[in-house]
Amino acid sequence: MGLRRRGWLKYLFLIPTLWFIVIIIFSLRTDSLSQSKNDMQVNVIDKIVSPSFVDRIIGALPFKSNVDHDHPPEERAKALEQARQMNAQVQVVAPDMKKEHNDPKIGSPGEMGNAVRIDKDKLSKEERQKYDDGWKNNAFNQYVSDMISLRRNLADVRDPECKKVEFHPNLPDTSVIIIFHNEARSTLLRTVYSVLDRSPTHLLKEIILVDDFSDKEHLKKMLEDDIQLLTKVRLLRTSKREGLIRARLKGAVDAKGKVLIFLDSHCECAEGWLEPLLDPIARNNKVAVVPLIEIIDDSTFQVIGTPIQNIQVGGFDWNLIFNWHVTPEKEMKRRQKKTDPIRSPTMAGGLFAIDRDWFDQLGMYDPGMDIWGGENLELSFKVWQCGGELLCAPCSHVGHVFRKRSPYEWPKNVNVVKKNTVRLAEVWLDDYKKYYYERIGNDLGDFGDVSDRLKIRDRLQCKSFKWYLDNVYPEQFIPGESLYFGEIRSRAKTNICVDSQEIEDGDKPIIGYPCHGQAGNQFFLMSKTFEIRREEKCLDYPGGHSELGKPGKIVSFTCHSMQGNQMWTYENDMFRHASGFCMELSSKNDKDMYMSICEPTNNNQKWFWKKRINNST
Repeated sequence: MGLRRRGWLKYLFLIPTLWFIVIIIFSLRTDSLSQSKNDMQVNVIDKIVSPSFVDRIIGALPFKSNVDHDHPPEERAKALEQARQMNAQVQVVAPDMKKEHNDPKIGSPGEMGNAVRIDKDKLSKEERQKYDDGWKNNAFNQYVSDMISLRRNLADVRDPECKKVEFHPNLPDTSVIIIFHNEARSTLLRTVYSVLDRSPTHLLKEIILVDDFSDKEHLKKMLEDDIQLLTKVRLLRTSKREGLIRARLKGAVDAKGKVLIFLDSHCECAEGWLEPLLDPIARNNKVAVVPLIEIIDDSTFQVIGTPIQNIQVGGFDWNLIFNWHVTPEKEMKRRQKKTDPIRSPTMAGGLFAIDRDWFDQLGMYDPGMDIWGGENLELSFKVWQCGGELLCAPCSHVGHVFRKRSPYEWPKNVNVVKKNTVRLAEVWLDDYKKYYYERIGNDLGDFGDVSDRLKIRDRLQCKSFKWYLDNVYPEQFIPGESLYFGEIRSRAKTNICVDSQEIEDGDKPIIGYPCHGQAGNQFFLMSKTFEIRREEKCLDYPGGHSELGKPGKIVSFTCHSMQGNQMWTYENDMFRHASGFCMELSSKNDKDMYMSICEPTNNNQKWFWKKRINNST
């Protein structure tokens, strides 16, 4: 009996001792992880859970980890309360920007491309000032960007088929050129690290950073220190403000790689981004290739992936402004596999790859263009017209922060976008330039000398712009080929016209409005594919029988060139929709317009529209 009692006492003493040792080891391990030199010192509340039994015991111990010296206790309590209310990632400890950042811990702010949300109204006065200054200086949420690791992990958003693609065995190496002017440190370095970390070493020749005359202190000596140990990163500086176009030229001239890849300074390259850009160039050096550009939310820095079947291609309107379009059905059918590159009429211009020698033959960028604007269309047109191709690589994903405004000052004495656009129109659009000039009142301004650019076109024996429209972008609407044009005036109420309500601002319903004779919202064209359009918006009726007689159902929607809801006929002064119903103006008021069963004797369904004769404008 005595032996049993002694044995029982031995276990009674041993179990608490072992339990205490486990707690100590667990605490030291947690402390070691949190204090690693490779991690960013940021604590966030991602999800509020009740503390475990182990956590409660550790909390009672005399040693603790993650001591917050940056915030007073009352501010930490406020942040914790904020986290409970928002159930999202909220800053509790300020980021330590002095430390290097390697692979972050899973669960850190923004990991896997997740959103970081901040309730700015609950920040302290000092933190709120940082938050506001970040938006003011960058036109994106720098406060959130600074919370996120410079080397955050991103989800692999590639289609599974992309991981099976066999690329060309001899891919060329590349110089990645990144232009910046007063860029936030965190977004710039995150761009650099995403290239370094997700590019095969043998394919990445170098990264060239071109500083376009920044005046922020963090982009001086501090940046040089940041990249000092990054052997593949070089820094060039301009001696004056050059603008994106000429700064890119500086980087291109200095580059050593066989392929040039241009990126903006607020991007993140995803896993497997590089090979799909290089593969088409390895097979044909006269192609330019763009990645699938993913949106990085300017407020939360969430990376939003695009399914491979939803890829859009670039286009333009007759204001010569780039826009996106649904990939035409004929292009989808041309490709043998969904991972094959997609032909695109134009590119957005911020992110693309091109063979260095081919870029040089094309005259690179037009050095007569200033700062930014029009250079993407100029390059798109000449790539196609001079014997090349412009492709989108559906397996290459690169995130980009799309800003809603430019945070930089522009010259006040000249409209640089118009100047640049007139230059490209003079060189590449032939007689079609008249459609752009009509939209700027034929006020071309001083656009400089383009004779050198015309010589490049002659030397390369480039094709006409009509060839481009016929073969590359047959979906493009040509104003001179419209069947009807001008105001659409009611026969029943001859002072009332169809009005689009500023359709550029959104997909708004059309209304009846007093005719003003000044075109604008009352100027419509009927395309040869039977769209009623104003620039890039078409009248669209998505309803059926149940929507008859209801105002606000005929809307201005982005033209998709697929007919359907946007297909109309104009016969006997009536607009008949593909659904078989007709457009009608209300007899009770002058504003409401709706679809009705067609009645040839109903004068409220009758409209006057001018027929085009001999391609007049």
